[in-house]
Amino acid sequence: MDLDFNGRVVAITGAATGFGQATARAFARRGACVFAVDLDGAGLAETAAGVPGIHTRVLDLTDHDAVAGWIAGIEATAGPVGVLVNNAGGVLGRSFAPIEDTSYADWRAILDVNLDAAFATIKAAAAGMKRARSGRIVNISSGAGLRASRTGIQAYTSAKHAMIGLTRQMAQELGPFGITVNAVAPGLFAVSPGTRKQWDSYGPEGQQRVIDGLALRRMGEAEDIAKAVLFFASELADYVTGQVLPVNGGSF
Repeated sequence: MDLDFNGRVVAITGAATGFGQATARAFARRGACVFAVDLDGAGLAETAAGVPGIHTRVLDLTDHDAVAGWIAGIEATAGPVGVLVNNAGGVLGRSFAPIEDTSYADWRAILDVNLDAAFATIKAAAAGMKRARSGRIVNISSGAGLRASRTGIQAYTSAKHAMIGLTRQMAQELGPFGITVNAVAPGLFAVSPGTRKQWDSYGPEGQQRVIDGLALRRMGEAEDIAKAVLFFASELADYVTGQVLPVNGGSF
């Protein structure tokens, strides 16, 4: 089944690479009007290249006033956001350090992008969705939101667990207005600069151990996450909310 999003207004964060890029292009190819943001302007240009319907903007998601302005601008030009995808996140170039050596600045920076940005976008989009009595919010958490993270980075694991909590709470709050809120929890995907660096650090033997721990015996592609997001945003998921879908090739 090729899902149709013709005319739907989609807002997506972290759209310059990896999951965000694949998801923005997947929606646009199915007729959606996509508004994509990231700090990486060159990556956003690559996302939009050759795919009509993607409108890009360089945006710092830690600037909550700017986030509110972005959503307000979408509503003014295209109407209420119908699908909000909170994809921005990652370890922001940080590496594991024992907690006694971890700075508050590093802790805060990771939470700002992985958790607070999603709060800001949902806060900004909720009123328009309520007026429309309809909406889909899809948050990208992580396998690290369900257990400890391979990265060992305390703030990243905490933020991804919190993203699942935010998903479940917002599903309860927004459900009476016809708005669903769900989360996708990817396993390890080497699809962005940060995850490729992590993958490369394992070396051939470590990489093979990871693959041997997957039921499907292969690494996933960014498009595998995009497909999960499309499902949650589609009519197929009309009665699905507050749920977390691990997409990890059968990690065990």
